[in-house]
Amino acid sequence: MVITNYKILTINPGSTSTKVALFENDKKILEKNLFHPAEELKKYNKISDQLELRKKIVHEYLEEQNILKCGLDAIVGRGGLLRPIKGGTYLINEQMLEDLKTNRFGEHAADLGGMIAYDFSRECNIPSYIVNPIVVDEMEDIARISGMPEVERISIFHALNQKAVAINYAKSINKKYKDLNLIVVHLGGGISVGSHEKGRVIDVNNALNGEGPFSPERSGGIPVHDLVKLCYSGKYTEEEMYKKINGNGGLVAYLNTNDARKVVANIEKGDKKSELIYKAMAYQTAKEIGAAATVLKGKIDAIIFTGGIANDSLMINLIKERVSFLGEVIVIPGEKEMEALAEGALRVLTGEEEPCTY
Repeated sequence: MVITNYKILTINPGSTSTKVALFENDKKILEKNLFHPAEELKKYNKISDQLELRKKIVHEYLEEQNILKCGLDAIVGRGGLLRPIKGGTYLINEQMLEDLKTNRFGEHAADLGGMIAYDFSRECNIPSYIVNPIVVDEMEDIARISGMPEVERISIFHALNQKAVAINYAKSINKKYKDLNLIVVHLGGGISVGSHEKGRVIDVNNALNGEGPFSPERSGGIPVHDLVKLCYSGKYTEEEMYKKINGNGGLVAYLNTNDARKVVANIEKGDKKSELIYKAMAYQTAKEIGAAATVLKGKIDAIIFTGGIANDSLMINLIKERVSFLGEVIVIPGEKEMEALAEGALRVLTGEEEPCTY
């Protein structure tokens, strides 16, 4: 039970903006999306080179709102590309900063979240954290085997949102996340389907690099033989092929849009191609849920849908009609990343969880 009123600042960098929000316990007090002109960001060769620019803009806003002087208890940054780690709230340390700054495990705008949070936390003399970055890896060894020894299956998914909705659902039924078996389906620009067994995501499709269902802008799993032929056809460069998998795949490839709302609007106008492709996305997602059910050996407490497309009743109903026999279906739409970051820090501040060490 929360007794102290903790003030928590969350920082979530995206490709062309940085979101900041202030929470008192789990209640959001204010939020601002600070945009960075694309032409300004083009000056930097690496995302990490943007640190001082982004920090300056965020600092100016925080000074304007008198936030850095209002008795903050913690600052939380969005976790970036780090080595594979178990889920949880991590205290930002020198090793983490080194990996983020040197892009040791890849480059992503979210890398800046930890760096900015750490610098501001030193200014305020308070702890800084990251929570459930996309590299959360709790997969069992059997799930890593791909069928080709040179290639291992890896865990990259919407860990922050998946974990948050799973934990909050457990609380809503007066149970603990670690006591439940859940299938969590994130429906967004990418689609990830996680098998959550007693608090661990023991298997999940790589929602970034070509596994699972296709999504608004990602290809999902492609017939391998034909993909290899396409790679060697001479029609595309290596970079273009990667873009076909992530960025120009899925709805973009078929319908020239990554906006599911536009696709639904076209379906309502009688567009049969849009209807077929949208139904196919639901069909593939349902198949992935079926696979996740076998991972949990059919012992499923609930199937939870989250992410932006979970707001669309058509998509939910198309999937639900194929998977509802597996268990109770719960819909928690949207991506409440800022809330998830604050909740992760709050669990540590209140002693509900111990902070993890990177």
